Amino acid sequence: MRVLRFAAVLAVVGLVLAPGLSRAQTQRVAIGYQLIVNPWKVAIASGAFERATGWRIDWKRFDSGATVLSALAAGEVQIALAGSSPIAAGLSRGLDIELFWIAEDIAAAEALVVRDGAGIAAPQDLRGKTIAVPFASTSHFHTLFALEQFGIARGEVKLVDMQPPEIVRAWKQGAIDAAFVWEPVLSDLKATGRVLITSGLLSQWGKATFDGLVVDRKFSSQHPVFMCRFVKTLAAGVDAYIRDPAAWTPDSPEVRAIVGLIGGDPADVPKALSRYRFPTLVEQATPRWLGGGRDGGAARALRFTAEFLKAEKQVPTVLGDYARAVNPHWVEIARAGDC
Repeated sequence: MRVLRFAAVLAVVGLVLAPGLSRAQTQRVAIGYQLIVNPWKVAIASGAFERATGWRIDWKRFDSGATVLSALAAGEVQIALAGSSPIAAGLSRGLDIELFWIAEDIAAAEALVVRDGAGIAAPQDLRGKTIAVPFASTSHFHTLFALEQFGIARGEVKLVDMQPPEIVRAWKQGAIDAAFVWEPVLSDLKATGRVLITSGLLSQWGKATFDGLVVDRKFSSQHPVFMCRFVKTLAAGVDAYIRDPAAWTPDSPEVRAIVGLIGGDPADVPKALSRYRFPTLVEQATPRWLGGGRDGGAARALRFTAEFLKAEKQVPTVLGDYARAVNPHWVEIARAGDC
């Protein structure tokens, strides 16, 4: 029964190869993804994106948004998954990209975890402690915002820049007292630590974060059919999860596919998925996310993030309007079926 259900999911996210597309897949694109738990990883594993677009796709794995956007700036990838903080940083540094898909509302899937035995019972106990976080990430943005809310000056803690795999090693060695990071590393740390505050709560306090897909603007303008079909496949993957999240159990093929790409324990994946919120194709273009111009949710979040990063001397400038880099067009044409 499970095999049949998985086959049905693949049929949805795989789509049918559109008429007129060459099966030789002569066109090629490189896409950077991260070790983040989300439903459309299943479509990567199944080859659904390649079948839907007819393109050859080189999937490249990165540890953080900062590294994947550096690769995009260097022309090593044309599409990248990154958090709202590195996206804001990239835009502020002049990267010519557009945000076209909200991969996930981070909510409780990123958190500040304190290590058992580190002597941190309350936020004020963070003073004098060593906190690891990937710099220029959404977790970094929320770490700084959390310290601000707690009334703790930057110089009162030791912030160290570490990628998720490094955080795991440092945690096991007792070299750090706390870390702000995402899944699946978050679940690893929680086994010997506890959550002090989540990104979900910090978002409620006024500074929202999200993960999004960005694309080189020249590439998207030159390949509108690819963009439309790519977005439709993203949406189908999200819909497959939303229809029956309870079916994504540790031993399900979907969860196994995710673990096969990003690693981790299958038992942690269903909980990790439940901590995110995945906007649907319809929701993507609303003012809550990509729609609404400069007053839209994504544009406002990018502006707030850039202002915060500039105050922390992480970026040189803040753009006058981040709405130019938020493009609901590909979602709108995918929804209309114009590809």
